[in-house]
Amino acid sequence: MKIRKILQDTFLIAWIKSYPDFRRNPLMLLLLAMISAIPLFFMLMFSSGGSVIIHGLIGAMVSSVSFAGVMAGIQDISWDRYVKIREMIVAMPVHPASYALGIALAPLLISIPSLIFFGAITVFLGFLTLETLVWIVPALIIVWAAMSTMGFMISTYLFKSSMMVLNNLSNLLGIGFIFIPPVYFSEAQLGSLSWISIIIPTSNVAGLIRSSMGLLPLSIEALIVRWAVLIITTSAFIILTFIKAKWREK
Repeated sequence: MKIRKILQDTFLIAWIKSYPDFRRNPLMLLLLAMISAIPLFFMLMFSSGGSVIIHGLIGAMVSSVSFAGVMAGIQDISWDRYVKIREMIVAMPVHPASYALGIALAPLLISIPSLIFFGAITVFLGFLTLETLVWIVPALIIVWAAMSTMGFMISTYLFKSSMMVLNNLSNLLGIGFIFIPPVYFSEAQLGSLSWISIIIPTSNVAGLIRSSMGLLPLSIEALIVRWAVLIITTSAFIILTFIKAKWREK
């Protein structure tokens, strides 16, 4: 029953955080898609290679869930603290895990239209099939969990920082984890430094998606290592978040 209540509260908080904002500003869905498509636009403008399109689309899909996740994990929680919403929620019989999951789930729901849009283009180009979808969906869910819990953990540890500092930090993390690593481009371009992409959740997921589409040749051993690193990294963020998310005891 406790798990059932945690899940119910999670979806309720996600609805509270996403639906009213969407009603007031439905263009936020278009804005999220535009942010994810900005690097893709420049790649198309200044590159003559045809394969750059699919690499950019993969980056856009990863960006749609990752950027929204890390920003919500930091900005939403800092805003909730500022307007005293968080205090009201945790003062109720709501488990801290429900609040954390609800905050993380809200941007994921908002990201779905962008994922459908970019996914449809990928299907049209012939790279996205039911077989590849089996691997893409869990990969995107895991990177969403990793980036959301990272943002949540940072905002929890920096609870004394101002909203401006936290908002700037979320933007820097978004750039650092999405636009700098090989998310919109193939890690093969890094040459001998391609191993760096494995330790970064966003670029690791982008590489796994490219491998499932046949764009990045990886051995079975390499795939196992990459999935293991991704799962361990995400689990570490989640464990740290759940340990720290004990507001009532403080």
